[in-house]
Amino acid sequence: MASHAEIAANLLRNAAVFFRDIGGQNPELKEQMEVNARTYDAVADMVQSDPNGEMALSADDDGSSEN
Repeated sequence: MASHAEIAANLLRNAAVFFRDIGGQNPELKEQMEVNARTYDAVADMVQSDPNGEMALSADDDGSSEN
């Protein structure tokens, strides 16, 4: 049975393939689609290697939920 993290990583990798396919068919979109694909591949790697890891989303976000 696959874990949620394994399924998520697989979906992200499939999305990266999709972006590369779109870029291969549309030269004007190729660069942006490759950036998207690399991003999805990188997130898939993070989900797979550290499923419970955390990442700050901006320089101001330290990951805390204090208001």
